[in-house]
Amino acid sequence: MQRDPILVVDRETGETFEEVVLGEKWIRWAYQNASAKPVEKLLFRSSLVSRLMGTWFDSRLSRGKISAVVEQLSIDMSEATQPTDLYNSFNDFFARNLRPEARPFDADPQQIVSPADGRVLVFPELSEDVFVPVKGHPMSIRTMLPNLAERFIGGALAIVRLCPADYHRYHFPASGRITAAQDLPGALHSVNPIALGAGPDVFGENKRSWTLVENDMIGGYAFVEVGAFGVGSIINTTTQGAVEKMQEKGYFKFGGSTVVVVFEPGKIQFAEDLLSNSAMGRETLVKVGQPLATACEAPAR
Repeated sequence: MQRDPILVVDRETGETFEEVVLGEKWIRWAYQNASAKPVEKLLFRSSLVSRLMGTWFDSRLSRGKISAVVEQLSIDMSEATQPTDLYNSFNDFFARNLRPEARPFDADPQQIVSPADGRVLVFPELSEDVFVPVKGHPMSIRTMLPNLAERFIGGALAIVRLCPADYHRYHFPASGRITAAQDLPGALHSVNPIALGAGPDVFGENKRSWTLVENDMIGGYAFVEVGAFGVGSIINTTTQGAVEKMQEKGYFKFGGSTVVVVFEPGKIQFAEDLLSNSAMGRETLVKVGQPLATACEAPAR
């Protein structure tokens, strides 16, 4: 069974590192071994297993897992608002709040920030409606955003892939007003590049929610939360009205998950390091609030 390491560029140090994947051997077996197809259907195309996992992770019985995961994934708990032993369940810990000073950001309205902690891949100009994740197959915003995709054809797109080690609350990358939203049922495939390389249309098949936000400077942007294996819940805490940059939008419960932000054509310019790394097929480890893109100058009248 082929093992291609998942290489990620750390934005803060500039160094490339190999990602530690919880349950990597199991994920590779489920997606890369032909004999595992019946298991793949049971686990990822049905929500039963994820619901059962969610019930356990919501219970006090799961508290014992917290310390082990903090140590295994080297999670910096000094950023959190409370110590490890005060969480009531693993999901309580997983959706932990951070101290505001742990994630500073530029308040300039022309600066668009990362909506989450995670591994970022950007597409500065879509070929019609198509984008191709790392190690993945071509995917379409038409299947990801039914009834909404047309205004984003040829636009720009950023994928922020969250791993279990990450802070799992997500925030608005720019201010604006929510004008539409939709929840879409679906499968719960892993969002790990190992799974993407096996062919499932994660962004078109998985359970997901999209929100349309209208912004005076960059027009409309679509904010998409994609659930994945072990994530039975996408919890949106802000669902209507005016929103501010870095205001909390919601959070994921346990598991891998992804946030996608889609912009209209010609409205934004992604940060240079994200463009450079993405062009090499490498994700960039970024924290919420750090620079994602800059709004393009408004055309002269």
